[in-house]
Amino acid sequence: MTKPTVHDRYAHQTGRLFEDFVVGDIYHHLPGRTISQNDNAWFTLLTMNTHPLHFDEEYAAATEFGRPLVASPLTVAIVVGMSVSDVSATAIANLGWKEIKLPAPVFPGDTLYANTEVLGKRESKSRPNAGIVSVLTRGVNQDDTEVCVFERQILIPKRHVA
Repeated sequence: MTKPTVHDRYAHQTGRLFEDFVVGDIYHHLPGRTISQNDNAWFTLLTMNTHPLHFDEEYAAATEFGRPLVASPLTVAIVVGMSVSDVSATAIANLGWKEIKLPAPVFPGDTLYANTEVLGKRESKSRPNAGIVSVLTRGVNQDDTEVCVFERQILIPKRHVA
């Protein structure tokens, strides 16, 4: 899909339009992403998260985990980011999120992978040029342990407007 940008320049845009989503389809997002302690420390500083469990190795060593944990919003951000090219690269807007779950910890050095299942889709009642797609995204680590799962609804443009 080609989309106009500023000054009559055009950019090729990837991603799916409303008609491309099929309920039940599962998209496997690649490549994976290995999280470093530097990623984790920078993210905690950027977001003003002052919990020492994420950046103080001595503190973290004395916890039940024995080492720093990756900040959970970083885990969510990476898993969402991994899904963009397949799910929301054409999105008009994210409309909502349901129950973000973090069933297992993520540690620096872990590699995350993600997949997204299309749960449903419907025409938008207020925008005839768009539809609403509901998806469930799962993030797993290198051992295939689920570390993040959430549902979201996205407003996606249609290819053709009747």
